Amino acid sequence: MKAVVLTESGGTDNLVIQEIPVPEPGPTEVLVKIHAISINPVDVKTRKGGTFYNKLKDDPPVILGWDISGVVESVGTDVNKFKEGDEVFGMVNFPGHGKAYAAYVAAPEEHLAIKPNNISHQEAAAATLAALTAWQVLVHEAHLKEGQHLLMHAAAGGVGHFAVQIARHLGAEVSGTASGHNAAFLKEIGVQEHIDYTREDVADQAGRYDLVFDPIGGDTTLKSFATLKPGGKLISIVGGVKEAHEQELAEKNISAQNYLVHSSGEDMESLSDLLAKGILKPHIFRSFSFEEIADAHRQVETGKTRGKVVVNVLSQA
Repeated sequence: MKAVVLTESGGTDNLVIQEIPVPEPGPTEVLVKIHAISINPVDVKTRKGGTFYNKLKDDPPVILGWDISGVVESVGTDVNKFKEGDEVFGMVNFPGHGKAYAAYVAAPEEHLAIKPNNISHQEAAAATLAALTAWQVLVHEAHLKEGQHLLMHAAAGGVGHFAVQIARHLGAEVSGTASGHNAAFLKEIGVQEHIDYTREDVADQAGRYDLVFDPIGGDTTLKSFATLKPGGKLISIVGGVKEAHEQELAEKNISAQNYLVHSSGEDMESLSDLLAKGILKPHIFRSFSFEEIADAHRQVETGKTRGKVVVNVLSQA
């Protein structure tokens, strides 16, 4: 089968299509023939040598990616959730070696869910890592409730546009930051108040929010502390919360934490239900071919993607 192998950390030239053996599924794994994958900022960071690269390089060949949608080709001896021919999607082995940039992926059955019939494989692949991150932060970590007020940074981005829709489904009020050209898109997905970060300082929104969702880090994290109500919480998915912030958090009577998404078939089933009902709608900014995966990386690297970038894989089997 064909796979995109990262020959060494660095630029997109190091993403090389190679012929490698089709993986053998273990007893609790399913072999998935991949139709589409999704590209995330963590893919770019790992490709450059950060995030998980040092971990993955000890398990060659290094094949990036975690987001898949496809059809079950075969199942392991102990698999009971899926059968050959099932359409499935999920985030595989995260954090770990997902090996999604390939024609076939051996995936643990507990990391997958049945793909809803009303969405394409491209849309399903888009609704994996980013959507799981939004779901796990809002539901499991923040316990967001009806009537609470969420500030979603980068609300037009991959995680952001899913988080907005999930928060509105949960009955929360949502404010979102994005540049002015995303104003109409934010309104379409349910943002009730758009904050144009190119014209407004989020620190001016003092004491307004029960929850801040931070996918940016740095100064954005620091400025966001002031926007929280007493007892409010900030959750960063990029390690924005540092030990040095503890005193400030205590003084303001707020809390903050970092969070890393993890693979979960159970959570994927919850997302599948929302997708099937049309409550959650992935926005695909652009689709690329398997041969254009370097271009897909460069698009994500701009930091200006609205929604998600996906790559079509099926022809590479």
